[in-house]
Amino acid sequence: MGASKSAHFTETQNNLANIAKALAHPARIAILEHLIKVNACVCGDLVDELPLAQPTVSQHLKELKLAGLIKGEIEGNSICYCIDETVWLKYQTVLQGFFGSYQIQKTGCCS
Repeated sequence: MGASKSAHFTETQNNLANIAKALAHPARIAILEHLIKVNACVCGDLVDELPLAQPTVSQHLKELKLAGLIKGEIEGNSICYCIDETVWLKYQTVLQGFFGSYQIQKTGCCS
């Protein structure tokens, strides 16, 4: 979404769109799941965990980093990645607010 169009929407709507974009590929979900599972910074192991080439994994890591979901630190010749706790909690709150805003009705309108 271009800057001229995103200005017409609320900050929350733009945050939700950014989260959705960052999560919109199963490889990114797999990367996040792995980082959550190991609960530590991961250097280079991600290529071994995914059925993808190293440049493809790097591109997905870049997208997750741009969204702020992960952070990376240079250690020697590699970059170690982990969940960015501050942004993760912010996004968690935004998603809970969005999904929690709908109250399930006993009689649905489309049933």
